[in-house]
Amino acid sequence: MRTTLTIDDDVAALLKREMRRSGEPMKQAINRCLRTALAVKSTEPAPKFKVQSRKLGLLPGMSYDNLEAVLDQLDRESQK
Repeated sequence: MRTTLTIDDDVAALLKREMRRSGEPMKQAINRCLRTALAVKSTEPAPKFKVQSRKLGLLPGMSYDNLEAVLDQLDRESQK
């Protein structure tokens, strides 16, 4: 397919650097880069993982909204 493509300056600089590195002409370098990028985008997303909750054995009657207060309470109890 023949088309006209406007390439941003930053992308053109990256493309020129890639052409120097690979020794490929522009057409081949663009096609290879597009194939690589499109192949990565078309891969299936990683499977979702499931997190299982566990009971923490929280102390009844304690407010766990203030972490500093919880730590102070635990310190007092451990010094008894």
